[in-house]
Amino acid sequence: MHKLKLFSGSSNRPLAEQICKSIGIPLGKVEISRQSSGEIHVCYEESIRTCDVFIVQSLSHPVNENLVELLIMIDAAKRASAKTINLVMPYYGYARQERKSAPREPISAKLVADILTSVGADRLVTIDLHADPIQGFFEIPVDHLTALDLITDYLRNKGIVNPVVVSPDAGRAGTAEKLADSLDCPFAIMIKNRPAHNVSEITHIIGEVEGKTPIIIEDLIDTGSTIVNVVEALKKNGARNAYVCATHGLFSADGLQKLDNPNIDEVVVSDTIALPGQSPDKFVTIPMAPRLATAIQIITQGGSIDTLIKSH
Repeated sequence: MHKLKLFSGSSNRPLAEQICKSIGIPLGKVEISRQSSGEIHVCYEESIRTCDVFIVQSLSHPVNENLVELLIMIDAAKRASAKTINLVMPYYGYARQERKSAPREPISAKLVADILTSVGADRLVTIDLHADPIQGFFEIPVDHLTALDLITDYLRNKGIVNPVVVSPDAGRAGTAEKLADSLDCPFAIMIKNRPAHNVSEITHIIGEVEGKTPIIIEDLIDTGSTIVNVVEALKKNGARNAYVCATHGLFSADGLQKLDNPNIDEVVVSDTIALPGQSPDKFVTIPMAPRLATAIQIITQGGSIDTLIKSH
């Protein structure tokens, strides 16, 4: 394993440390600093010549700072003669702009893919992309992992009474159906309008929720407004308190406070994004380090990533 080096950007150092602990290697030494003008400076403090370098960085808040920092880390590794530069990006930012929904809009997810590839990335390891087709935006290998089976195991062990899996919109229906099949319970779909970004209005509920315990499944939670609207709509239709599950917890603005809602029993997220500050007791974090560590070992030593991708 002496040719494997893992370094952390600023976005989620605790996750990088846990990945190294699972693999059994020390976290690589890199100095990341800001000049007085705000420019980012990176210097690897150990030799990485001919090494397989893995850089852990989620594109979470501040997303643009973390993206530029990652680009500079890639460039520094390339100029230091790294054999391969592999990005461990648990959360892929800009993924919600994966297509044009109106004229004169960008496809930012493709732009980010192009930038990462052109700078020198050789591989991307990520978890639960907002849209699966984003994998096709890259000309390099993409290992797309999932946290769904880990979330499923957690929920199964809770022994939730009379559960119903709820998709907050039609786009998550496939994921909701998978989770419902694994838990052997029904599922429902919320129909909503989006008059603006981060603004949603629930119009209909497809499925029976009265007297049931809703399990709301999402790929990410941003401001929490959509989830609160969903919970309130479910309550109006006779549902019990809800469990809210997502792979990525962005919790922008006052998202944590919004989800500390009396109608929500638990909020279950993974640690792809470091939680900001102290989170309420009802927040449960599922560790992704063991899964990412196994993926890295498969990439460097051989094996099948498919064993980490299949859900129950």
